[in-house]
Amino acid sequence: MSRTRTERLVNLVICLLSTRRFLTAAQIAATVPGYEHDPEDPRDHEAFQRKFERDKAELRELGVPLETGLASAFDTEHGYRIAHREYALPDIPLEPDEAAAVGIAARLWQHAGLAAAASSGLAKLRAAGVEVDPQATLGVEPVVTVDPAFAPLTGAARARRAVTFSYRVPEVDEPSTRRLQPWGVVCWQGRWYVVGHDRDRDATRCFRLSRIVGPVRAVGPEGAFTPPENTDLISHVASFSGPAERTGRATVVVRPGRAAGLRRLAVETVPAPGGDRLTIPYSDVEWLASRLVGYGAEVRADGPPELREAVIQQLKEVVARHEPAPAGVPS
Repeated sequence: MSRTRTERLVNLVICLLSTRRFLTAAQIAATVPGYEHDPEDPRDHEAFQRKFERDKAELRELGVPLETGLASAFDTEHGYRIAHREYALPDIPLEPDEAAAVGIAARLWQHAGLAAAASSGLAKLRAAGVEVDPQATLGVEPVVTVDPAFAPLTGAARARRAVTFSYRVPEVDEPSTRRLQPWGVVCWQGRWYVVGHDRDRDATRCFRLSRIVGPVRAVGPEGAFTPPENTDLISHVASFSGPAERTGRATVVVRPGRAAGLRRLAVETVPAPGGDRLTIPYSDVEWLASRLVGYGAEVRADGPPELREAVIQQLKEVVARHEPAPAGVPS
């Protein structure tokens, strides 16, 4: 289903849920984006009717309780509405810690290219009478920075479509081109990885998203492969990553009472002007930099210089992704 049609169907559902009276096709056409047409033009009006009939059939196939009836005894044209009693979600019993966990997940995903899905999930839970606190942390503070390759890779994995991208490893200066059938994207020890079938090496491989250089390009048709059943992606990442020796030492200043996740990583904590000075062991400067960037103004990297430079570079990349494109340049 195309994105345009999906948006039109969502708008149609919202429209029909927003009223208890039956709306005629003409009223729907004048209200729902995507149905704009000239009713005086026979061909244009016929195209609208075909589109509307397809959309009604699609909603019914999806299980949406679409009703047909007359708004009043004086009307001659049938209208449409969605039965609230049949469309409403059943009760969803969640314990307080479960509801808080949903809030944590939504805080993460709102920065992961899946904001609409997270918002929709919370809205449905609230509509069912479940109080979900998106600010709840249960003592855990999720890092919400996500690599630019996240969205195209998760989309390709869902569509079962192969991808190609440039990938840089620490031991090699120049990136190499990789061709992958992505099975999924997972988070392991604070880093995002894509796991799939490497088409060049004819073997299962995982790639860290932060090492992908440039855009991820989808190639070939959708549904081109089928991932193995019951595959544990986390286990694949863990076996490839292996334990890393943390030989580096970082000095980080944290505001009082903030960044609980960083505090748990520290081997030493001492009072300092403006907060607490943490000593954090690390093996990967880029990984630690991404953690610090995720906490925003709550933390400051004092050293070593390579960490400060990595933090500054990542902050510049964040700013660049959110700056509006210059006039005349497509965004």
